[in-house]
Amino acid sequence: MDGVSNEVLRLRAPRHQVSRKSITLWTLHALIGWAVLLAPQLVVLIFTASSWQVTAAIATLVLGTAHTLVMPRWRYRVHRWEATPDAVYTLAGWLNQEWRIAPVSRIQTVDTKRGPLQQLLGLSTVTVTTASAAGPVLIEGLDHDDAVRLADELTTTTQATPGDAT
Repeated sequence: MDGVSNEVLRLRAPRHQVSRKSITLWTLHALIGWAVLLAPQLVVLIFTASSWQVTAAIATLVLGTAHTLVMPRWRYRVHRWEATPDAVYTLAGWLNQEWRIAPVSRIQTVDTKRGPLQQLLGLSTVTVTTASAAGPVLIEGLDHDDAVRLADELTTTTQATPGDAT
């Protein structure tokens, strides 16, 4: 074999949860999204309040509140990740859930990123780019220190793994 253990890579639940602070991040993202949708409706209501516009604004408020309360906690329960010497395992999503395995021998790059809200909360996203048509594997919601350690670990492991990542 090409330096990878003889263990067969199987789809399984990864061991580690993301940071609990991810709930706050996803809640803030949801609030911002729903506020952008609701604000123009409220502006229209100030000038022309018809019954269908009031109904639409109330529906947006109810759906936005439900989404903002449910989605972040549900997502937190689902999101998992794990890195072994052989592969990176992820489980992400909430309604549509995606399980991914990225064999270390296929990893091409490992990056971390931090948006403004992530920086405020001390979180990061690790992006593992592979030779796969499915696109990169994202591990969102990691504590920044954990993300840096993971990126270093994956980079070291990838460099020590023979092959051309194709």
